[in-house]
Amino acid sequence: MIDYKNYIAIDIGASSGRLIYGYLKSGKLQLEEIHRFKNGFHQINHHDRWDIDFLIREIFIGLEKVKERGVDECRIGIDTWGIDYVLIRKNGEKIADPISYRDKRTNNKMQEFCSKVSKEKIYEKTGIQFLDFNTLYQLYAEDKETLAKADKLLFIPDYIGYILTGRQVTEVTNASTTQMLNLRKELFDSELLEALHIKPELFNPLVDPGTVLGEICEKWYDQYDLPKAEVITVATHDTASAVSGTPVLNSDKDNWAYISSGTWSLIGRELKTPINTKEAYESNFTNEWGAYGTYRFLKNIMGMWMIQEVQRLFENGKNTYSQIATLSQDTPFYNSIVDVRDIRFTNPPNMIEEVQNACRETNQPIPETLGELANCIYSSLAISYKEELKNLEKLCGVAIDELYIVGGGSNVEVLNQLTANLARVKVYAGPSEATAIGNLIVQMIAYKDIASIKEARKIIYQSFEIKEYQPQV
Repeated sequence: MIDYKNYIAIDIGASSGRLIYGYLKSGKLQLEEIHRFKNGFHQINHHDRWDIDFLIREIFIGLEKVKERGVDECRIGIDTWGIDYVLIRKNGEKIADPISYRDKRTNNKMQEFCSKVSKEKIYEKTGIQFLDFNTLYQLYAEDKETLAKADKLLFIPDYIGYILTGRQVTEVTNASTTQMLNLRKELFDSELLEALHIKPELFNPLVDPGTVLGEICEKWYDQYDLPKAEVITVATHDTASAVSGTPVLNSDKDNWAYISSGTWSLIGRELKTPINTKEAYESNFTNEWGAYGTYRFLKNIMGMWMIQEVQRLFENGKNTYSQIATLSQDTPFYNSIVDVRDIRFTNPPNMIEEVQNACRETNQPIPETLGELANCIYSSLAISYKEELKNLEKLCGVAIDELYIVGGGSNVEVLNQLTANLARVKVYAGPSEATAIGNLIVQMIAYKDIASIKEARKIIYQSFEIKEYQPQV
């Protein structure tokens, strides 16, 4: 029988999901991966859709494994990517599988919508960066007959929580990414909803991270052998969880920034007050809501998605990410550079050809080998990190000399060193499971096993290997 309190992080990204078992032992956070599964969208009826029922089945499979592990009781938190949503009928059933933010339906929709409500006004209201796949533009592009059938809209982690518990809420860190929450009024903006012809009643009440959602519905115990479990609403946006899981020893200071490095690279600072100035608008920085009254003031950059796609396409994916990183060092860096913030890399038919075309159009050497392609992407990412760190310093009026890189991308040592060299900052890399860790610590704080986020970050720093990279000449 297990003696310590048991917490489960359900952490689902755009390419994979996992259930992580976490607990405190001798003052350190212990992690154990219980179940892992793939995720991805598939084209159904001319749209790229997520198989949400598959994800939920995998969650139940994972929870059965938790029970097999000897855990009879646990708490559960859910985090996923943001922006995408499920439309629900009045009887509580979903209308269709959710459409992915990478779907083409939002092409040019941002420009159309912004002819009705200006960009300046939208940013003044929401403080959220302009990305053509934001929920605001997805809803503008949504089929009107489908929308008319909907009684409620649930974001992905809220929908999963609803299926588990039967209770519907809207968690704020995820809802803020929609570009529809009013920064000052802390609700969905009435003018934006009116422009979409949507009533506020489409959305459920807003709740903060740390809110107890409820116990798993009894009906699921009839179908699966599950532990007795209570679901708590964590910071359900994966970046919000990752920032909560960043091992900053002196988080009260202003000299640090973070990169949540996964499918996307989110580079920013944790603030107590949002910055939605004209300069922030022009730099396209965002003010997403974080846990414990904070804001994630950040820039969204194409991240490991580009490497993931190159790996998948090159020789049928036979090379590991570690091998790719090694191959990237065979040629000098910065030989070919692409703008990793360009929407052309969001979901091209062929990432390799898209990178090559971008180099061809700018009269640069065209990367051909796997190493050259990775070299180009890593070089381009490092340059963009440097540029956005400088923008961050200017917008916040502080000097940044510490950069914490968390998530899967923290394992790419060559990119970490390139970033330290170019940006002239000390880089702390790890942990790779920061999102799941952030999920777990919000649960532990809610149940008073950890006193505060400040204490939690010290525990994280002491519990995992954090590699340091000094700038090299």
